[in-house]
Amino acid sequence: QVQLIESGGGLVQAGGSLSLSCAASGRTIGDYYMGWFRRNPGKEREFVAASQRWPGGSRKYADSVKGRFIISRDNAKNTVYLQMNSLKPEDTAVYYCAAGTLYGSTMERDRDYDYWGQGTQVTVSS
Repeated sequence: QVQLIESGGGLVQAGGSLSLSCAASGRTIGDYYMGWFRRNPGKEREFVAASQRWPGGSRKYADSVKGRFIISRDNAKNTVYLQMNSLKPEDTAVYYCAAGTLYGSTMERDRDYDYWGQGTQVTVSS
């Protein structure tokens, strides 16, 4: 199995940027599609972005972050990144990294992921 640890969260003003990292250990992320999700208290976990396992593979984004967030992966470093630009107060949440292997998954459903990190808090002030 793979262990995932997120980092890079923090407090930023609206319009600013943050870069999240998800470091994997135990297995190579090349075996998994990788996703980012977020959740606010009292709300369901929400899909943010995902990347297929092979280099140059497809990437998906939630409509709410399209054009502002970029997911990338460095299989050699066994790390996935989420670059977040033009941040808005509504982006405030705990952000989770996840890994999955389900063949044919759209990568947008949290139940299609097998492994999760502990999360990192992102707070955007207005």
